[in-house]
Amino acid sequence: MEKKVRKIKFHKYHGTGNDFILIDNRDQKITFDSDREVAFLCDRRFGIGADGLILLEPSGMFDFRMIYYNADGKEGSMCGNGGRSIVAFAANLGLIAGKTTFEAVDGIHEATFHKTTDNNYYVALMMNDVARIEKNHSDYILNTGSPHYVIFVEDARLTHVVEEGKKIRYNSVFTDKGINVNFISKNEGLFHMRTYERGVEDETFSCGTGSVAVALCLELEGLAPAGNEVKLNTKGGELTVRYERSGKGFSDIHLCGPATYVFEGLITIPY
Repeated sequence: MEKKVRKIKFHKYHGTGNDFILIDNRDQKITFDSDREVAFLCDRRFGIGADGLILLEPSGMFDFRMIYYNADGKEGSMCGNGGRSIVAFAANLGLIAGKTTFEAVDGIHEATFHKTTDNNYYVALMMNDVARIEKNHSDYILNTGSPHYVIFVEDARLTHVVEEGKKIRYNSVFTDKGINVNFISKNEGLFHMRTYERGVEDETFSCGTGSVAVALCLELEGLAPAGNEVKLNTKGGELTVRYERSGKGFSDIHLCGPATYVFEGLITIPY
């Protein structure tokens, strides 16, 4: 049996502060025997440090395949900022130019992009259509590639995100599969959002699928500006969501923002 790869070459990227370990696994030599291997790599004290880990693998029909792991080591659902980051990674590997189509856990995604500075890109990622949105009193529940709970608050900047987010994420209704919890407010003319992410079990600086969820809920509440485009301020920077109303749902959804290269290196998994 071929010996398992233990020394791994990695690249680090972030999408508005939502950071990821990217690994080129086109030769498919890298596999993980347990959750703790990925969790070690994502650990901010003993590993590289990241909100998640992404493998870039070959696809039979498209440019590449994206496999996403949460920071807890478990394979996760779609990650919007991770999707934008892997597009930048693939561009820097020379696999794509200007546009791409790739596979992810929730289906096929298209993206367009352009370089902003060395190794960095502005990426517009097409997300899946959203047909079903539930209302829970004044809150919303929807799936934008990952499940999200959206709460309108007085000032998201002052919200105790971890404390309040855990109450919903570990509520008996959601605790089994988990749910991401987003807090949104409009202050001083700007939309501010913050997110508690399952799998990370903490606040992240930004959340792509959460930004899509928030933008669609703002539209449903009649709070979104005209033009079917919402700009959202996260702790890590600004993201833009574009969409079209489609009956009671939404189509032609794009998550747009920067994808930034941080560094690269080699790391050995110690077990």
